[in-house]
Amino acid sequence: MSESDTTTTPSGVDTGVRFRVSGRIGRPVGEVFEAVANPGELSRYFTTGGAQGRLTAGATVTWDFSDFPGAFPVQVVEAIEGERIVLRWDPSPGTTPDDRPTTVTMTFAPLDDDTRTLVTITEEGWLDTEAGRTASYGNCEGWTGMLCALKVWTEHGINLREGFYI
Repeated sequence: MSESDTTTTPSGVDTGVRFRVSGRIGRPVGEVFEAVANPGELSRYFTTGGAQGRLTAGATVTWDFSDFPGAFPVQVVEAIEGERIVLRWDPSPGTTPDDRPTTVTMTFAPLDDDTRTLVTITEEGWLDTEAGRTASYGNCEGWTGMLCALKVWTEHGINLREGFYI
């Protein structure tokens, strides 16, 4: 599932573009959460250039992607074991108000007596401009790919991204 929209405050002020993607992973919540929070696991299926640092509240970690070279700093705002991770990271210049970071919220919900997990990822904060929408579409594509790679990795031990981008 994927959706994109703009949000407004009750007074009608535009707060920017946001999207939400979700998918079901055939593993218990604890295992799926660990595959995201643990840099060793994340490096095996998502961050093609590697991840440094566990996703714990208050930490700043780095993610590196072969298709976007250079380590990206990722600020961990919140991490509740097995439930939720909230991240902030820098956007492309000129795509958010005053180039403020976008906010990524990942939620993990048990399904079917915790034999499966619903993972939902929301990212928000872009300007409702052509540049802001373009940047959000790129990230939406990236998070959708991450969910697919997470599913294939946790269920079958296959790195879906290996050789895909380089």
